[in-house]
Amino acid sequence: MTGLNAGTHSRVAVIGGILTIAVADAISDSFGIHVSEETDPTRKRKEVWESTLSAFFTKFFVVLTFLVSVLFLPLPTAIAVNIAWGMFLLTLFSAFIAVKLKRNPLVMVFKYGLLAALIIILTNMLGGWISVTFSNTFGN
Repeated sequence: MTGLNAGTHSRVAVIGGILTIAVADAISDSFGIHVSEETDPTRKRKEVWESTLSAFFTKFFVVLTFLVSVLFLPLPTAIAVNIAWGMFLLTLFSAFIAVKLKRNPLVMVFKYGLLAALIIILTNMLGGWISVTFSNTFGN
């Protein structure tokens, strides 16, 4: 989303990106889980499909939450709100996983938060580079 915004400054492009990710990433992740679960001989067919559908709908609806601010706020504000929302979710899930794995939650939250910040910065830079490179080559 930050890359699309940096490259286009277009609400339509950001909305399209969020919707594309909601569908494509949910399908991709659920397919991976389906294959993984299917290779486990202890899993029943019903359990495999429950895992697959659960992964799809969870991923799909979590990604759609990022759409709300883009629809109702000015785009720069929506991007900031979504970065905060994403970091909040990442913190929550990282801490939960750390506790479950009996690891230090602060270390895991910091590690994943730092990685997320790096990804946000890099995608923003990439979006800007793509905009400059291709608008000079192909125009608007």
